[in-house]
Amino acid sequence: MQLDMLSIVGMPGIGKTTLAQKVYHDPSVTSHFHVRAWCCISQTYNKRDLLFEILACIDQKAQFSETKEDDDLPDIIRQNLKGKKYLIFLDDVWDIEAWHTLKISFPDDANGSRILLTSRDHEITGNRHVVQLLTDDESWELLQTNVANARVEVYPPELNVLGRKIARNCKGLPLSIVIISGILATLDQSGWVEVLNSLSSNIVCDTDQCKSILELSYIHLPDHLKPCLLYFGAFREDQAIPTQRLKWLWIAEGFVQKNESKSPEEIAEGYITSLIKRSLVTVGKQRSLGVVKTCHIHDLLHVFCKGKAKDINFLQLSKEAFDGPHHLRRLSYGSDLKYIAKSRIFFTRIRSLLLQSDYFSSKDTDYILSFVFVLKLLRVLDLGNTEIRYTFPCELCSLVHLRYLAVTFYSDILNIPLSLANLSNLETLLLTVYCRGHCLLPDALWNMQKLRHLHVHGAFIDIRLANDNIDNSSTLYDLGTFSTPRFYLGQSMVQMMRKFPNIRELKCCLLESKESTGESKTIVQMGFLTQLESLKLILGDVTAYHIEFHLPSSLKQLTLEYFPWNMFSTIKEIRNLEVLKLLRPADGVEEWDMEDMEEEEIFPKLKFLKLESLQTVRWRGSGHHFPSLEKLVLKRCKELEELPSCLWETLTLQLIEVHGCLRSTGDFVRDIKEQQVDYGNEDLKILISREIGLNKDTPPWSD
Repeated sequence: MQLDMLSIVGMPGIGKTTLAQKVYHDPSVTSHFHVRAWCCISQTYNKRDLLFEILACIDQKAQFSETKEDDDLPDIIRQNLKGKKYLIFLDDVWDIEAWHTLKISFPDDANGSRILLTSRDHEITGNRHVVQLLTDDESWELLQTNVANARVEVYPPELNVLGRKIARNCKGLPLSIVIISGILATLDQSGWVEVLNSLSSNIVCDTDQCKSILELSYIHLPDHLKPCLLYFGAFREDQAIPTQRLKWLWIAEGFVQKNESKSPEEIAEGYITSLIKRSLVTVGKQRSLGVVKTCHIHDLLHVFCKGKAKDINFLQLSKEAFDGPHHLRRLSYGSDLKYIAKSRIFFTRIRSLLLQSDYFSSKDTDYILSFVFVLKLLRVLDLGNTEIRYTFPCELCSLVHLRYLAVTFYSDILNIPLSLANLSNLETLLLTVYCRGHCLLPDALWNMQKLRHLHVHGAFIDIRLANDNIDNSSTLYDLGTFSTPRFYLGQSMVQMMRKFPNIRELKCCLLESKESTGESKTIVQMGFLTQLESLKLILGDVTAYHIEFHLPSSLKQLTLEYFPWNMFSTIKEIRNLEVLKLLRPADGVEEWDMEDMEEEEIFPKLKFLKLESLQTVRWRGSGHHFPSLEKLVLKRCKELEELPSCLWETLTLQLIEVHGCLRSTGDFVRDIKEQQVDYGNEDLKILISREIGLNKDTPPWSD
């Protein structure tokens, strides 16, 4: 079966992407293809950025050099896809040229691979499915459903007449109906009348009607949410935005109101939830328990946010030479940085500068560093993927008003200067290191008392102590999230962790120290971190015979990587755990038997369990184990032949994913599905891919 292309076409806001997403994420589709990749094209696109985006989907673990020539990238993709049945989703293809640019990357091995794309262009090639406008009845049904989902209380039936008229005036466009629903959910009957009167039934063009609805939705937003919505205009069209980053940016910008009973991050999370409930923000990826990981807005709303933000001099998104206005407050820039260097006259009062490109060259770095030191009022600086090599630019350390700083480096050893302490107002520091090295933070770090979030991606952090003495180092009481420091097992590790007593999320690497080497038992005391909710421990070269963890009762999420299996006996008593991930243990046991464990010891609140690369053959457990489990993920457990009986009886299960395991494991999961249906749990979904046969003749994948 040759490579086939299916195109979903229709006008903006009609639901093309929503339909494609349902296909892409359907369990029968995910288990049918060996590889899937999702890429958003949009009206203006960069071929290089798109190819890197596809590569990242195909092999998330691989490290692709940013210095690769553009002509090399299609060949790399072809080699990664060769011989595999793949599904590539190209979203928002504006014209056929974009398809011609990318199609050489996709091999045709006549194995049933598919290209799925969405487009406004009815002349696009491939088998077309044209999405039609909704009928009046379908429009009313969609409006009813969305209003009911967004409201706390049931709306009175006397609103039905008004609702039908409002739905009819949306002219069958799903996006308009969804956004109007978000407005109506917050209003009483008089508000519904106002909305109906605001919608002009005389507007012939559906997209013009949609624009008027977007304006209406903005008007009805509470004042504190308006800047948060407009801030989406700082990002690229259709960009998946990490919600954590978005919250930190809002806080740095001063958009988040203060509240004595809640942290700024909790308040910002509530803002995101409100925008989602109003159907203005769309959920992208989700974390283990359904918490929103990434989000985005519709491209029509993106156009609105950019226009409104520019009109009120709130923010400007530019991809070309920049010529004003003179008193610009915020700029998101995605073009050649030599133009921005020539435009420094316009930036004397700028508060925020975000560079939006997947790659900037070393010349771009020179341009930006040649004038950044004059931006004395900057509160937010995100240098994106600007190529900075070897050293931390001292020019940045003069920007004393910074609240948020994000920098990318291409160096295996990164030394941060002492002058970093000049940034006494800094709340969020994000460093990305591409060369898999380590980052050395100076003892000046301990003087940055307002620091709330410190993250180094792609490298481990070594922290210096003040005069090499922990007692001389200040305590960072506000530090809430931290990754990824290296701690050395022993008393010094405990002393170090006491310097951030209110930490909520911690990802760290544990290494042996002189005091721990050779000991038969090592105790890791962390119980004093009473605010800690999420912990990831990466055990590097630890060879201690037994590690005993004393973890805080507040812990809800725990990830262990490269850990000795006997550690499991020390964590099974953490009764508040909701998420547990056991990844790539350093050793293993042939039989993981939970039958002898007492009932009260087995994770009564656990909802998500992920097991990866376990060496276990038989996993046994009875009905009272994991009583609240909702999601189970088994990944590359290539020797696992037996699953615990409790999985057949746990009716809270919603999803079981199996990737790269034995075919017999997949058979067990299918049997679990059948029995759960018999017990009344018809909502359980199973995803099984890349099953491994029990003999060499069995194909590596199963449909």
